[in-house]
Amino acid sequence: MKNPAYIVGAFEHPTRKAETKSTAQLHAEVAYGALQDAGLQASDIDGYFCAGDAPGMGGLSMIDYMGLNKLRHYDTTESGGSSYVIHVGHAVEAIIQGKCNVALITLAGRPRAEGMQTGTAVRSFGAGVPDESFELPYGRTIATMHAMVATRHMYEFGTTSEQLAWIKVAASTHAQYNPHAMLPKVVTVEDVVNSPMVADPLHRLDCCVISDGGGALIVARPEIAKTLNRPKVGVKGWGEAYKHQNAGGIDLTYSAAAMSGPMAFNKAGVKPADIKYASIYDSFTISVLVQLEDLGFCEKGKGGQFVQDGGLISGVGKLPFNTDGGGLCNNHPSNRGGMTKVIEAVRQARGEAHPKVQVPNADLVLANGKGGNLGTRHGCGTVILERE
Repeated sequence: MKNPAYIVGAFEHPTRKAETKSTAQLHAEVAYGALQDAGLQASDIDGYFCAGDAPGMGGLSMIDYMGLNKLRHYDTTESGGSSYVIHVGHAVEAIIQGKCNVALITLAGRPRAEGMQTGTAVRSFGAGVPDESFELPYGRTIATMHAMVATRHMYEFGTTSEQLAWIKVAASTHAQYNPHAMLPKVVTVEDVVNSPMVADPLHRLDCCVISDGGGALIVARPEIAKTLNRPKVGVKGWGEAYKHQNAGGIDLTYSAAAMSGPMAFNKAGVKPADIKYASIYDSFTISVLVQLEDLGFCEKGKGGQFVQDGGLISGVGKLPFNTDGGGLCNNHPSNRGGMTKVIEAVRQARGEAHPKVQVPNADLVLANGKGGNLGTRHGCGTVILERE
């Protein structure tokens, strides 16, 4: 099948600090926004997808809270920030298999309102988690694990802090046109490398923002998509993969995108050079660099040269990325950026991104999400979307 399902609804919550809203309310509001965008009703939804950000009993609690009474299928696959990219693929597969016709995917959270120190605080996932006793005594944090990857990449390939800084410069160049962006000010390479060190070699401006909010997507069967008055954005390819410690036999310089990317490209029947725009998970600048290499946009070790001098800036570089400002400048709701990566890819494919950053003829776009910890264990999801 050319495109077995279509993304017909996409909505990003405008809030960045939700002091007066519950997480469940945020889920419901983004679901409503996506339904409005698609021109559908809650009664049309017969498939629901969510992950660990959903409160209470997760999917069961949200199905009840949102009054989804016509469900035939639900999926609560948890893969951190990559969950929602993976959910797009799972929704397509569920539609192909006849499990549902219209699937809703939601994400929401309140880490900013709750004062979470997401990247720098040592976090335990509870007793019985097999890796905790081996890693927590050494002060494992998200920032230090990503810094370890950056250090190794620099050692192996000569990557520099200035090259990483170009990723933040590109994100900020795009964020200035987003009225909801948390960091709309354009920064320079010097601004990034002179910002306070968080975890050597990563500076404060190498790190993403912490925000509340969320987003939602609606994936529908082709016959339904054709009846809606929205641009046709088909899911052309998808893939998911996971990487872990492999009992210590691990190369820190690659991510699970090295596996999920080829899966998506093979399904879509296209190659990296065909992609007009890419949404890349950007919890840290090093995350972007590694994924770009793993997805085949440049050779392994050549990411620094690929991104420097504006390589990711719309209208300037060879591969425009994260034209909403991404997690580095716009938002990172619930500390999970995969959802917003797909939403901005949909905007680009529809031609609905801000005119200053809209990529001409963006008929083939990609979104990649990473969930977990780049330096330890994580999952990646890749989707390739096509505007018909």
